[in-house]
Amino acid sequence: MGILTYRFIRTVEIEDRSLAHLRSVILAKLRRGESFAFSWEVPAEQGSGRNSIWLGPDIPVVFEFFDAREPRLNPLWLRDLTRAANSPAGLSLVPEPSGQGVTEH
Repeated sequence: MGILTYRFIRTVEIEDRSLAHLRSVILAKLRRGESFAFSWEVPAEQGSGRNSIWLGPDIPVVFEFFDAREPRLNPLWLRDLTRAANSPAGLSLVPEPSGQGVTEH
């Protein structure tokens, strides 16, 4: 289980594999100077619902992974996450598609 920290005050627990894919998409957009929304579902044990934050190049974001190994990235999932990030609704964690295209990071 990894953690995304936003502005050093907000943390979101995300499974390491998912977080690695989100990190790739988020950093690509921030490198291009793009701002966007990121939304996630709140688990029932934490009260349910959805949260959203605004991410931009001037907002500090920290990615913490509990597993030291870098997961293999699925380019099909990266494509789907990038599409979501570029949509009016912004980035959200869409399910990982099955497929052959997994690459080393």
